[in-house]
Amino acid sequence: MTVRPSASHNLMIRKLESIVSLSDEEKQALRGLPIQVTSLKTDSDIVRVGDRPSHSFLLVAGFTCVYKLTAEGKRQIVAFHVPGDMPDLHSLHLKVMDTSMATVTPCTIGFIQHEALIQICDRYPRISAAFWRETLVDASIFREWMTGIGRREAYNRMAHLLCEFQVRLSAVGLAEDDTFDLPITQTELADAIGASNVHVNRILQELRANGLIRTSGTQVNVPDWQKLKEAGDFDPLYLHLRQD
Repeated sequence: MTVRPSASHNLMIRKLESIVSLSDEEKQALRGLPIQVTSLKTDSDIVRVGDRPSHSFLLVAGFTCVYKLTAEGKRQIVAFHVPGDMPDLHSLHLKVMDTSMATVTPCTIGFIQHEALIQICDRYPRISAAFWRETLVDASIFREWMTGIGRREAYNRMAHLLCEFQVRLSAVGLAEDDTFDLPITQTELADAIGASNVHVNRILQELRANGLIRTSGTQVNVPDWQKLKEAGDFDPLYLHLRQD
């Protein structure tokens, strides 16, 4: 179904406003974007390598990942995305997808036709700049992940990833009192930090034993934010969130 001013639009605006200031007129223009909302099951591909999509998507609810497969079928997750993100905005200009994107939980997805995005960018240059900034932040996150995989131990990579989830979810109002929901499997965490399932299990046990996290089901609580940051060598600068 096509929806106009909705929770989906407001979520997109809130996410964009976490990285750039928008005027009332620009926010109203964004609320006018036609969005096709659909629900997807866990482990559903949204776009695949080689696709030529005619739309981009807004993640309304749930978690998605960006991944690559080796010739042997081994998966490397190169990014996670949280509600409010638009993970494939670059498909506006890079016409052939070079990565795949999939759900890691049940998700609500809002598809926006490229034509509509191009029109709003042409009419509102600051919205175009906001979308560009969104893709630049994604690139910044990727660089930070590459630094972690190349130069941090698996324990520190996991601590860093948990810090990142805390900050990114807080930016869209989905983390409260140092607690957030993380319904992501240990297999997916392993594919993201470049470790085995067994090693990830041991790391999580060690983080709990060291008092850096508490877990209950899919809920993660951070009792000592400073210590978790130190363990992860985490500096949120690379997320480029607004400071005002």
